[in-house]
Amino acid sequence: MEDSAGSSEQGRAAGRCLRALCLQAVRTHFSALGVQALLGISTYSAWVGFLLDICGQKHVLDVHTEEEAKHRVMRRLFTAVFYGFTNSFIKRNLTDLSSPSFLMAAAKCVRHFTLMTAHKPLQGLTAEQRPLLNLLEKHIRSVGVSQCIDLKKKTASALYVLHRLLDHGVATELLIHLQSPIVLAWLLHGRGSQHMNPELKNLMHSKKRSCNSAAASASADKASCSLGLTVRPSEDQEDQVPACKRSKMDCVSVEEEEPNYTMDPQALCLLFSPCNGPSAGPCPSGQIHRLEIRNCGSDSLAVLNPALPTFFCLRSLTLHSSTFRDPDVWSLAGALRQLFHSSCSSLTHLSISVLPHTDFVEILLDSIPTVTSLHVEIQSVMGFSPRDPRTAESHMSELRLEKLTIKVAELQTDVHCITSVLRRSPHLTSFHAAGIRLPTGSSHSQLLTTLSESNRLLRSLILEDMKLSDCLPDLLNLLTVCRLEELSLNDCRLLEKCIDQEEGLQQLVSALKTLPSLHTLSLAQNRLARSVYVLAELFSGGSASSVKRLDISSNFIQPAELLNFTERLKTHCPPHLLTLDLRKNPADRDPHTWNTALKGLRPFCVLLVEGWTSTNMMADHISNM
Repeated sequence: MEDSAGSSEQGRAAGRCLRALCLQAVRTHFSALGVQALLGISTYSAWVGFLLDICGQKHVLDVHTEEEAKHRVMRRLFTAVFYGFTNSFIKRNLTDLSSPSFLMAAAKCVRHFTLMTAHKPLQGLTAEQRPLLNLLEKHIRSVGVSQCIDLKKKTASALYVLHRLLDHGVATELLIHLQSPIVLAWLLHGRGSQHMNPELKNLMHSKKRSCNSAAASASADKASCSLGLTVRPSEDQEDQVPACKRSKMDCVSVEEEEPNYTMDPQALCLLFSPCNGPSAGPCPSGQIHRLEIRNCGSDSLAVLNPALPTFFCLRSLTLHSSTFRDPDVWSLAGALRQLFHSSCSSLTHLSISVLPHTDFVEILLDSIPTVTSLHVEIQSVMGFSPRDPRTAESHMSELRLEKLTIKVAELQTDVHCITSVLRRSPHLTSFHAAGIRLPTGSSHSQLLTTLSESNRLLRSLILEDMKLSDCLPDLLNLLTVCRLEELSLNDCRLLEKCIDQEEGLQQLVSALKTLPSLHTLSLAQNRLARSVYVLAELFSGGSASSVKRLDISSNFIQPAELLNFTERLKTHCPPHLLTLDLRKNPADRDPHTWNTALKGLRPFCVLLVEGWTSTNMMADHISNM
């Protein structure tokens, strides 16, 4: 018997040892494994665990798939390890992360590359780590430029890496997190029409010294022929030669001691091509589909606007500024209007922040009415700007808009501008509004009525920081005409004027149960407190709700009230696993009762909870009263 037990124990030990050896082998040779070798093995929980360890709870809440979790982990680790940064996670796992195979393995998972002006790491990609650059070229979808590149200094490695990813790779998204018109000009050159805009060209070469053009041209011509590159033809031949992605610019100027690297990308290809080895090859026709510019000032718009009318491949444009001035917005609207009238525009998503006036929303849409998604943020304490006399006639034609997000930080908002856009957008499926404040005595009833009458295809409605306390009948009517899939009414003082809050919430629940399409419901920051138990009725009766995600965070729900909600939900169990957000409620008032309530919820809920102190909660509660 003892021998049998000993053998069994030895067998288990041998199994554990074998498993450890297998895992060690997988880790060592991970970069060589194909995807097929790991099919059927779910590693979602492990990746989420890594993400929690690296960046905390708040970065994990919206991660729903294994692929998304893996990408976020690898993106953070790849950037840190590649540039030599460190944190507690990297220090604990330094042996594994410093392995030569890690960056190669991570390069197969990451989709975004952040370019910083760290000379040695980028120079390594042009030399001993060229295989890593080849991998990045195949997998990187978006590129972020987060530090200023001085085109007058030794930054050829950075420019070359950008060129490889944008012009030879599969990257179609460019995120610029700096304010540098000359870098923007270099990045945009050739993205639109085949010929460089004169203003961009002047900016690119304003400080460039001349060189011996004959000698440089001869050298470049010879080298580019061997690489299959297209050299810029003479002016009289320019229309006869097919232009590649970025046509050859002027020759590289030569300083007394070092070259000036304001060169075009193909010259960079020549510079970094090994004498006897394979070159980067000819520049294919890479395109930028999504462009995002942060810190976008007037000088950046002076570069962007001339390029926009022929930026035919651009599908998404996002511009951020502390506040755009009126002339900035008018000039942007003019460039967008030219792009629209070209009949070749691919632009469907537009995001602008921060606009100085609400009425610019409709002005921008009139400039390019083919946009299907618009996101704007507005900040102003002034009146409304007059319409440009050139566009005084308002185009009241139907818009193609499908998604509209308007976030406002104004003392008062001209809601008529917003309702006008809504009436012109019968195809709207998603509407997100935040911070809309009306004059005293006015109501958001007009906004909800317009949605009911003009936007019956609405599937997602998100309203935040808006006073809807007198709009419950209008909201109930809206729920009867739209087949919503997502409804979020955060910080809307929803039941403030109801004589009987439980009865008002019951009316809302009854209306929501008629929507079998609804899967996401958020009622955060609405002071539900004692009324929260009514929400358990969502899942009662024959017409149980299909809601799979319920957010009741920041509602000052005390432990006894949560326990009441739990007991009622036990009698009306959701037909599927319910994700329940309970964050920022005063659990510490009675930890035992709170934990008892959570224990009762866990069999049929995925709980989102976090520590919170009643002192902070009370301050938050009072600030919203």
